[in-house]
Amino acid sequence: MLRDRSAPVDLFALVPALHLRFEPELAELDRLLEDDALFQHIKADLGRRRPHTIETGRPSTPVEVILRLLVVQHLYDWSYAQTEHFVGDSLVLRQFCRLGLEPVPHHTTLMRWSNVVQPETMHRLLDRVTELARSLKVTRGRKLRIDSTVVATAIHYPTDSTLLFDGVRVLSRLVQRATLALTGRQRRVGVQRMRAAKQLVRRIEATAAAHATARDRAERPTLYRRLLGLAQASLDQAQRVRQTLATRAEATMQPVHSALGHMAELVQQVIAQTQRRIVDGESVPASAKLVSLFEPHTAIVRRGKAHLPAEFGRKIMLDEVEGGLVTRYAVLDGNPPDAPQLPLSLEHHQVCFGQVPTLLTADRAFFTLDNERLAHDLRIRSVALPRQGPLTPKQKEVRYAVAFRRAYRWRAGIEGRISVLKRRFGLARCRYHTEEGMERWVGWGLLAHNLRQISRSVATYGAM
Repeated sequence: MLRDRSAPVDLFALVPALHLRFEPELAELDRLLEDDALFQHIKADLGRRRPHTIETGRPSTPVEVILRLLVVQHLYDWSYAQTEHFVGDSLVLRQFCRLGLEPVPHHTTLMRWSNVVQPETMHRLLDRVTELARSLKVTRGRKLRIDSTVVATAIHYPTDSTLLFDGVRVLSRLVQRATLALTGRQRRVGVQRMRAAKQLVRRIEATAAAHATARDRAERPTLYRRLLGLAQASLDQAQRVRQTLATRAEATMQPVHSALGHMAELVQQVIAQTQRRIVDGESVPASAKLVSLFEPHTAIVRRGKAHLPAEFGRKIMLDEVEGGLVTRYAVLDGNPPDAPQLPLSLEHHQVCFGQVPTLLTADRAFFTLDNERLAHDLRIRSVALPRQGPLTPKQKEVRYAVAFRRAYRWRAGIEGRISVLKRRFGLARCRYHTEEGMERWVGWGLLAHNLRQISRSVATYGAM
């Protein structure tokens, strides 16, 4: 029988009859977040937002709500706006975040609060979650595997031409702001220069195309010189405006003056490295290159991958123990070797668990004679750090022993862990800005991952 419509039902009136409850993992996660130490770490940071935040002012969003909203955001890899929307739409998540009938905080409010949390706090939160895992016997710290990965920053693919255009565009925009502050009138300063720079960038990109002719490629240095001239003209104009701002005592001038100074320094570096590479024909080392005006902390990381010759972001060191928990992370400067991080990992492991692991493994990038000697001095029972280069017969005997091979096979699991962190917890690309934002982004992702691992283990097997 064909029906036109269902009988109208008011689901909101029937909510008590739905028997809503947390799924087992979410129920365990709810209990984990009731830990007072986690709460106090977050409260201490939020209390420093203003001089008298704790005592005065209008009532804020509760600290508990902020903590749970941020965990939910990274648990499901949502944006701030998605977190506001989905939590507001779900009775279960409303209960989990302790919102009750209160409106969900606006996503910009959540963003401002999250930026107050300090990078050091994220490391303390991760250590506290490790303590909770030990108390629930999810892990005992008997095994340790170490590896590194790269978390990309939110930048476009860097080329000299696009960086120069970014400099012209941003400096022109800041000069327009300064002109408005100085004269009270909006003027479109630098618009013609921006248009000319954009056209030059397109022509430069065309010379690098596969179908470009020899004549087009020969024109490339000339185009770059013209673009460099436009960038230098924007920089000179910005310097003159900045000097004018310095003579004014109004407080409104200071932010624009500081922004012009910061950006002018970065644009000067871009001009210098382009001049060296394109005009002078020099080879600029990766450590000396600036690849973004907006995320200047971004490093060029080459790890010998054929499908990914260069990555643009920050190198991250990860320590993982049995139970699938990442107990330590470090955001490294540039592209340093991996081996110096192994002693730091062992030191942190001893602090967290009160003992060294019985099994230590990592890939060959972590092997040095000093690291091998350190593991021997600490009396680590099973060490699987493959040597680089040719092996002596005795070294081959150790390398192909059953214990070594079994330990090294366990090491491969951290590759899968990194894949999960990138696909599921946002470590493929950092959405926060600045170096501190990178620390926070990685920290929240690892915190959400560890909380999920603990809650899943306890929900499946119970506290052991």
